[in-house]
Amino acid sequence: MAYQHTIRHKVYRFTDLKDVLAKASPFRTGDALAGIAAETYEERVAAQLTLADVPLKNFLNETLVPYEDDEVTRLIIDGHDHEVFDHISHLTVGQLRDWLLGDEADGPVLQSLKWGITPEMAAAVSKLMRNQDLIAVAKKCEVITRFRNTIGLRGHFSTRLQPNHPTDDPKGIAASMIDGLLYGSGDAVIGINPATDSPAAVTNLLNLIDTLRRQFDIPTQSCVLSHVTTTIGLINAGAPVDLCFQSIAGTQKANSSFGINLALLSEAHEATLSLNRGTIGNNVMYFETGQGSALSANAHHGIDQQTCEARAYAVARKFNPLLVNTVVGFIGPEYLYDGKQIIRAALEDHFCGKLLGLPMGVDVCYTNHAEADQDDMDNLLTLLGVAGCNFVMGIPGSDDIMLNYQSTSFHDALYIRKVLGLRPAPEFEQWLLKQGITDAQGKLAHTQTMNRMIEHLF
Repeated sequence: MAYQHTIRHKVYRFTDLKDVLAKASPFRTGDALAGIAAETYEERVAAQLTLADVPLKNFLNETLVPYEDDEVTRLIIDGHDHEVFDHISHLTVGQLRDWLLGDEADGPVLQSLKWGITPEMAAAVSKLMRNQDLIAVAKKCEVITRFRNTIGLRGHFSTRLQPNHPTDDPKGIAASMIDGLLYGSGDAVIGINPATDSPAAVTNLLNLIDTLRRQFDIPTQSCVLSHVTTTIGLINAGAPVDLCFQSIAGTQKANSSFGINLALLSEAHEATLSLNRGTIGNNVMYFETGQGSALSANAHHGIDQQTCEARAYAVARKFNPLLVNTVVGFIGPEYLYDGKQIIRAALEDHFCGKLLGLPMGVDVCYTNHAEADQDDMDNLLTLLGVAGCNFVMGIPGSDDIMLNYQSTSFHDALYIRKVLGLRPAPEFEQWLLKQGITDAQGKLAHTQTMNRMIEHLF
């Protein structure tokens, strides 16, 4: 079909589906940097109107990266469920938007359709949506995962306790862990970004978390965010690995820049499953993504950064992860310039991930040279809480002293749980009550737990 639209007697023509998608994206600096963004607001509207009339079937016939050149494309096409797709195959992108916002598309219906929707379809429809549309549809999508507790239940909101330290100092990390646990943080995972990727250092951190978890019988899971090859080696060496982490992207070339491919991820998945450390479930993978990663690796193939991001979710859902986290503002203002762009990108990512059946969390964050501040993050955190986001980060003072960026604090999680009436994962909530950290109403209580934890670890 011809991709074009006329506005005020001016004909806007787009070379292919990839061009329509790029120019239909709400403005962001990454697409401008790549030279693929619409040049004017009117051109963007023309692209959105063009995109609205594109049949969903076109996305199966016109791949953005050639099938023979890219294993992510092959994963998307080969994994597409044509029988499920038949329920919506007659729709255009604009009609899909209207249908998603209707009452017929409730949670169970959307859950049943996840394998019939490609990432490119999800990205396309998100470009036609207002922020409230992204929130309204994502809210319908309940994605539940389990390892030692249950994450993603409606009415619950979890946090990753992120006790990073610039030198991986055990006492500094332990102090942050205790601080977070006493504020009710850590039910999604206690996850450390190591300062180095050495097997010895990572093993020490894994043992540190595992010792605390076992001593106090904490119903959560641990993860040290080392490279997947390091984690596989540690599994073979008998280290206490709960979750296997890896950063992923939406093209084969971008994943190669991370030193990974689908075969390696499959090996890691099987190795982690073999440990059988989960008590109530076997979701063992933790993935992180972020708009701009493919462009920063010069591996975007002319695809806009939001569509590249959605393609990364095809990689994630192949491995039934416990957690997927879009680290939305971390890559920097070259890709998402200010608070407005960060907020929009986070809502897009959360919507696309949930529509594709993923347990989406968001690192509500920004770098110190971005045109954003903590008020922007408060706004985004609140919007994500309303949208049914599975988890966010919990960082001492919201300032990560190892990665040098701004995120959300333990207090921020308390705020969103309080104002929206949300609770931690149920098993973790019972543990907080048993330890005297919270009372029956979920309020923080004075406790001797801190002294007991300090005595054990120090």
